[in-house]
Amino acid sequence: DCAERITFRQSRFSQLGETLKALGVGKVDGILSDLGVSKWQLMSPERGFSFQHAAPLDMRMDRGQDLTASDLVNRSSEKELADWIFRLGEERRHARRIARATVRARPLRDSLQYAELIAAVVPRTGKLHPATRVFQALRMVVNDEEGELAALLEQAPEWIKPGGRWVVIAFQSLDDRQVKRAFQSLAREKRATILTKHVVRPDAEECRVNPPSRSAVLRALEMRGELS
Repeated sequence: DCAERITFRQSRFSQLGETLKALGVGKVDGILSDLGVSKWQLMSPERGFSFQHAAPLDMRMDRGQDLTASDLVNRSSEKELADWIFRLGEERRHARRIARATVRARPLRDSLQYAELIAAVVPRTGKLHPATRVFQALRMVVNDEEGELAALLEQAPEWIKPGGRWVVIAFQSLDDRQVKRAFQSLAREKRATILTKHVVRPDAEECRVNPPSRSAVLRALEMRGELS
């Protein structure tokens, strides 16, 4: 029974090594890294990830941490906000305008209020709501997603046995670019062999059955033995 072989531990990517040590685990045969966000958290009405309803500007994956999206929105400088929205939200055209409007409208109390503010200053030109990229950027900063992924990409190869495999599923182009660079670096150093020449995407049937998989991309590699 597979259930008897599963051990659950809540920890950050940056705690991979210490978590495995605490479990008494040495090097492993494989690691599957799913960089996606839980839809159950996104749909949770009190978490503020979504702007479908008025909710506190929270966005913490771990409710035990102090920093919230409200802190960022109401206390950060206009330049900090613009930089996050531009780089992490990949909002290239309107980052400064949104940051300026944010600072002028303070205090901002809930997710719906903030989304309506963004929609008022940025015209909607397609299916994507103007606040979507902004909320993505805030979520990434609140949870230090960029730093946690960097820590994972640094630590994981040290914990995989020669011949072991590492599979990473990303849902954002920003994350996938980080993974791609890390895999290419390991291959150049002859520490690993990349198994996916191009990213693997879900087929039409999987997307139909599981719509959130539409944006998923998968990369895989195999670790080599020690260099002589």
